[in-house]
Amino acid sequence: MTLTQLSYIVAVDKYRHFATAAEKSYVTQPTLSMQIHKLEDELGITIFDRSKSPVIPTEIGEKVIEQAKTILKESKQLSDIANFKENELKGTFKVGIIPTVAPYLVPLFLRSFLKKYPQVNLIFEELLTQEVIEQLGNDQLDAGIIATPTDQSFIYTEDLFVEPFLGYLSHNHPLVEKEKLSVDDLDRTNIWLLNEGHCFRDQAVKLCKETTKKNNSSPIEFKSGNLETLKRLVEQNFGMTLLPWTAVQEFDSNCANAVVKEFEDPVPSRKLRLIFGRKHLKQTIIAAFKESICSSIPKALKTTDKRVLIE
Repeated sequence: MTLTQLSYIVAVDKYRHFATAAEKSYVTQPTLSMQIHKLEDELGITIFDRSKSPVIPTEIGEKVIEQAKTILKESKQLSDIANFKENELKGTFKVGIIPTVAPYLVPLFLRSFLKKYPQVNLIFEELLTQEVIEQLGNDQLDAGIIATPTDQSFIYTEDLFVEPFLGYLSHNHPLVEKEKLSVDDLDRTNIWLLNEGHCFRDQAVKLCKETTKKNNSSPIEFKSGNLETLKRLVEQNFGMTLLPWTAVQEFDSNCANAVVKEFEDPVPSRKLRLIFGRKHLKQTIIAAFKESICSSIPKALKTTDKRVLIE
């Protein structure tokens, strides 16, 4: 019995398809199937019912797979204990980060972190909030950066900073004449929103509680998972959108084609959080990672005065 064999049965259980599991495990299907057969022969059981489509675990197979997940998690912890010593950080560190944070936050701290901890191999993956939480639970990630609270018992949370929302308006938008936006303004206009599943969309919807699709005067409908796409629509004189503060601080030449508006106090904001699931990392890599982020953010984000959280 090997850890590799255990990882293969966990992959098949996840994808319910041998070919997909092999692809995600970076091996050929014959190799994966052969190793699973060897494990079944060694244990004297059948782990998967191959007559079903999609493939499903047998009753005993489900118990074996759950134990395999535990063994794999414990093996990773042994590796982490060896790699993340109190006086030296090294090894791979996987971080899931939501798309409305990744392109704006990561460039702020990445260079300084890698300079200070050159032996840490950072791997970032853009995921929706629920995907970050699920992958932490499956031990596929070491940490995550999200912008909503979580009540999962296996997750530990460290607050990073509170980030204001801003309005991003086309030059011909009726709200351009206002010095600052109010939350009530958002109930009387149409706003470009991200696709379902993005927490930033959910937060925007809470602000725009009375806005309905039937009031939409735009001749187009655009479903996007990318804030940059919504920014470009606004810059082409199509309405407005809401953006996190970090998304409009580094202007390129195109951004001159839109207008940024702050909100009146209390300013609607979101809280960014660092989440993780393995206790023993807390005093080493988690602390270093958090410190690098918090020391790199602009001073404007280091206060929560006159801000109200939209959770």
